[in-house]
Amino acid sequence: MHDWPHPPSLPRALRAAGGILTALVLGVCVPAWAAHGYALWGHLKYPPGFAHFDYVNPDAPKGGELRLVSNLRTSTFDKYNPFTLRGSAPAYLSDLLFDSLLVGAADEVGAAYGLLAEDVQVAPDRLSVTFRLRREARFHHGKPVLAEDVRHTFETLLGPHTSPVYKTMLADLDGVDVLDARTVRFRFKRPNRELPLTVGGIPIFSRDWGVDPATGRRKPFNEVVMEVPIGSGPYRIGPVKFGKDITYVRDPDYWARDLPVRRGTFNFDRITVKIYKDNTARLEALKAGEFDLMRFFSAGDWARRVNGRRFDTGELVKAEFRHRLPTGFQSYVLNTRRPPLDDRRVRQALALALDFEWMNERLFYGSYERVRGLFGNTACAAQGEPDAAQRRLLEPWRAQLPPEVFGPMWEPPVAGTPDRLRANLRLAQALLRQAGWTYRDGALRNAKGEPLVLEYLDSNEAGARVVTPWGRNLARLGVELRFRPVDFALYQQRLRTFDFDVISLAFQGTHSPGAEYADLFGSAAARTEDSGNFSGLASPALDDVIARMVQADTEPAFLAACRALERVVAHSQVLIPQWSAPTHRMAYNAWRLARPADMPPYASGEGWAIETWWATSAAPAAR
Repeated sequence: MHDWPHPPSLPRALRAAGGILTALVLGVCVPAWAAHGYALWGHLKYPPGFAHFDYVNPDAPKGGELRLVSNLRTSTFDKYNPFTLRGSAPAYLSDLLFDSLLVGAADEVGAAYGLLAEDVQVAPDRLSVTFRLRREARFHHGKPVLAEDVRHTFETLLGPHTSPVYKTMLADLDGVDVLDARTVRFRFKRPNRELPLTVGGIPIFSRDWGVDPATGRRKPFNEVVMEVPIGSGPYRIGPVKFGKDITYVRDPDYWARDLPVRRGTFNFDRITVKIYKDNTARLEALKAGEFDLMRFFSAGDWARRVNGRRFDTGELVKAEFRHRLPTGFQSYVLNTRRPPLDDRRVRQALALALDFEWMNERLFYGSYERVRGLFGNTACAAQGEPDAAQRRLLEPWRAQLPPEVFGPMWEPPVAGTPDRLRANLRLAQALLRQAGWTYRDGALRNAKGEPLVLEYLDSNEAGARVVTPWGRNLARLGVELRFRPVDFALYQQRLRTFDFDVISLAFQGTHSPGAEYADLFGSAAARTEDSGNFSGLASPALDDVIARMVQADTEPAFLAACRALERVVAHSQVLIPQWSAPTHRMAYNAWRLARPADMPPYASGEGWAIETWWATSAAPAAR
């Protein structure tokens, strides 16, 4: 059982780079090339000509195999195309097979450096960004990466057969122009400081992918299912055993292997991802030595079940790596499209019944901290009273916002003792009475006599362990919370169509929120199936502050907008915050794997290992 439920299967763009356009040639604005990277607010850690990222071993040996386990909820995969709506692609495929124009560093936020792009320039009016592609950049089938491939990628991702998240993230993209064979320009509908990072982080694929070489006919993108992707990344698909594992094989001729952004990275010759049907099978396979590394999301597993002979001998090591990543906002999500969850007072009452302090002590071994908002552990986190800049953004919408938005930042209820819990439940009862719910005939009922019954939807039966304490407290109010486990395919379908009352999702956080928040909380996304707006929250105030956040031209304006956004969402009570961990908990095979001494502060757990670890030269039998 994962104490951290899996995030929604939403594509995530890396953040990327830029500079300034000058000069006129043939009547168009052509850049004077200089910028090796782009920072959201102009601060790049690494200068032009840097040798490698500080957190890698530039002399790490190449070779060996990294054996991983898939933590996806699905037990297998049924396609190689990670961009289309239907089906499940293998874990890590997108990161390993596709390069992007720009790539971020794991010890820096809001910045990125050229990968496919040699140079990147943002126009002085911030209405366009231009990239010049490297001449050495090559796809796996040997053809160069050209501007036409970049334009084809974006036109495809904005077409009818991909997730609507792309359309939301790129809503301010006005067009993609091919200026010459290796120069591509993105035009924006309005000034947008964040969009160069977004377009720079989108995976790029060849326009030959999905084309029949014999006839030249191009398949509709949703029919490109098992065709091997044509990317330019460090790995290709190797041996596959459907239902069991997939192996990615390092490309020894990888075009970018000597670039500063790639030195010391992707060192394993093979990365095999094994698939197990449940968490117990994964844990036992780790103890049996069937794979080399596993990240743990369950505090119970980490505290009580990560042990055995291989741990005693030192072959397997338990380690916690402290990070400075955003906490994200793992939460219970309340679907406001459905009554009675369309009533904010009911949502407030449900939040008051969650006793995180008791759960953290009794279920999670004190491993977690409470999530407090959208932007925990970042400069965007709102605190205390709104300042003058936030008030200027919110004041025009005062009549449409809860009055609490203009007061102290919302804090999750604190319990942990019987007295505190009773006080919270009394307040919840008062809110429910105000909303027209009274206790009679053994249940909480509305004026029509209908009981207050909610369904908690999950794709894992083990989820009952975590939701049960909340359900017990709700029962004391007369609210029935029914736990409904379904298979993963049905779970995905019901999320796509917003066919649920309550779900639990782990939304990844960011130091640089942008247009993706229109997908999570925008009014248009609330009306669009398969969007990321699971709560159904639709507010012109939110639309406005999200737009101002994306279009901010100074860091203070940006921070005011994202803090105002967090206040509105928190006081709307559509999310009941859960918990986060300040460390990555990982068990790994110390006889087979070597690693840099320190983890960079903004690295993910498995991503750090995949990208920067290497195989030890000593054979396991000799250790």
